Parts: sequence; structure tokens; C-alpha cells
Amino acid sequence: MAVLWYYKRMGQEVGPLSPCDLVQAVIDGLIVPETEVRQEPGDWMLASKVSGLFERAKQLTQTRASQGDMVESESDAIAPLSPFSATSNASTQLAAQSSEDVLQVMDVAKNHGFKVEVLAYRTLSGSHDPSTAQTIFFANQAGLRLKQVKITLHNSEAQIEAGALHFMHGRLEMENKSGGMAGIGKAMLNKMLTSEVAFKPRYRGTGELYLEPSFGHFLIYQLRNEELIADKGIFLCSEGQLNVGIAMQKNASSAFLGGEGFFQTKIQGDGICVFELPVPAKEVRCIQLKNETLQVDGNFAILRTGNIEFSVEKSTKSLFGTLASGEGFLQTFRGTGKVWLAPTKGIYQKMQMGGLGSLTAMPKSSSTTT
Repeated sequence: MAVLWYYKRMGQEVGPLSPCDLVQAVIDGLIVPETEVRQEPGDWMLASKVSGLFERAKQLTQTRASQGDMVESESDAIAPLSPFSATSNASTQLAAQSSEDVLQVMDVAKNHGFKVEVLAYRTLSGSHDPSTAQTIFFANQAGLRLKQVKITLHNSEAQIEAGALHFMHGRLEMENKSGGMAGIGKAMLNKMLTSEVAFKPRYRGTGELYLEPSFGHFLIYQLRNEELIADKGIFLCSEGQLNVGIAMQKNASSAFLGGEGFFQTKIQGDGICVFELPVPAKEVRCIQLKNETLQVDGNFAILRTGNIEFSVEKSTKSLFGTLASGEGFLQTFRGTGKVWLAPTKGIYQKMQMGGLGSLTAMPKSSSTTT
């Protein structure tokens, strides 16, 4: 029986992963020596304590770089991987990847009869059209990977953004109740205020759903009887029992200067949800506040949980000092809870608009809506 692995990322447990996928997570930068990992069953330990893990990742990276397209599969590229052991003296054989396995599990979470996975195509093989093939070649060289969210239901329910379904199979039923005129009015209000679609189809039963593939980035988060506030438009799917609605800003400063308008997306309950991120998940930072204050120059705070008050405040006590400091107004999060930041969001936006030349000098401000 294959040994399964888990690791911690941003306070969340990710897994199960096969030994092969664990090595790939190291290559992708999701696991570093200080990351906590464990076998199933087993205790948490530092990834650096797993003998041979980083050596295998380095070996595989070098093989791919040196042999490129000549490598048909990981099993052809390197000799059979030897067992590696953890501090608990547990050992396992790193499975060789089948040449038919074109997908890798980047992230996964399970809860009762609901399972969600973020899948990534290891490479795109090309196209009969030379122009498209050239684009795919450069995408592969740049490390861009086509991803797809897969949901597996076992007598369970999921809700997804309308239009996000790619295909499904199994014994599944879809329903999209409007709730009469009152329900339609509420749904249209949610769409207008949060940039989410008006109606979220629900799928019940047993089977698999694949959402539309993209080069985007995804984050799986498990709510534990809590409330989460998210940026408008980033909610993708969740378990059926979660309540997805709107949260009104509690003060005028956050509504007019916060960059999100008067409303954001609110998710409540106990269950798993998936967000589409503006940056890779490994570049997202989770800041934990304990009756503290976090101030951000820009609108790159994308999620928050806990008892946190959000406002926009002057960078100094006086208006003159604020103007002279060059920082202007700052998004301010005060209280106890967690705030997720995407610090590289503005960098990618600048590069998209002006290329690398736009970053030759350090920006004096994030130049966002705040």
C-alpha cells in the first residue's frame, strides 16, 4: 500500500500526496526545508528531516533541464528512486511516474463526501498549428502550467460559479433554484455588489466535476465554523452547506477608499471552498494578528478571517504629515484573526502594462486605489 504524505501551507493541511507528488511539490517551491510534513499515519516533522527528499527533487530538476523533450517520463529519466526515511524510521518507495500520467495534483482537501483537487498538466504537448505550438513551447519554458479544479462528490453537494463547469460524469443532478422573485432580486443584488455571478448552480449526488481549465492560480481553504471575507470575484466553488453572500463595509473610509466598494464576498460555515487568486498560492502570505494592527499600502489584502476591523486611515496623525510622507492612506486591519496578502499582485500588474522596464526603479508607492 502506497504511503501518503501531507504538508502544512499557510496554516492549512495539504494532502494526501503520493511520494512522487511530494517531490514535485519541492520542485514547485511549495515545500521548503522548514515546511512541516508528515506521513499517514505519523507525526509532523520538518521536511529537511525526510531523507532523500530534496536530493530527489534536485536530481529530477537537473534531468529535465539536461534532457528536455528527450525525456519521455520520470521513470526513464532517472534510475529507480531509492527508499527514503523520516525520523520515525518509516520508509517508502518513491513511485515512478507513468508516462500516461499527464496530470499532477498540486493541492487537495477532503471533508466527508466532498473532495477537491487542483490539477496541473505536467506539460502541454503542442498543436498542429505552428503559431499555437510556438506559444505552448514558450509557456512550457516559462513554467506556465495549465490547471484545472476537480471536485469529487460521494452523496454530497457542491456549489460553483455559473459557467465554470467544464464537464462532469457520474450520478449527479444540477439545480439552480431562483427562490422566486425575492430570490432573483437577492441574486442580482449579490452580482452587482460582489462581482460574483447571480446564480450559483448546485450539484448533488455521486460523481466528478471538472471546472474550466486555465493558467490561473487557486487556493483551497477549509472554514471551521467561521466567517471569511474575500475580495470581489475570486470565489470559485465550495461545499454545498457553506453560505455565500455579501458583507457590507462597516465604515465610510473602507467603502470609499478601500478599493473594494461598499461590499465584499462573505462565506460562512464549516466546509471547503476554493478561490481563484491573482498570484501563485506560494506567493500569498498569511499574517496572523493577535489584538494587533496591520497596515497595507495598496489593495492586495485578499482574504481575512476572525474579529478584524477593516478601515482606511492616514499614514500619520496629521494630514500634512500624510501628504509629506508619500504613503497617503493605508488599508488598516485591526483586531485578532488572519489576513492573507498577495504582495506581488501589483508587480504583475505593472509588468503587464509596462514590461520589466516599469520596475527598473523601486516604486515609491503601490499606486493602487488607496
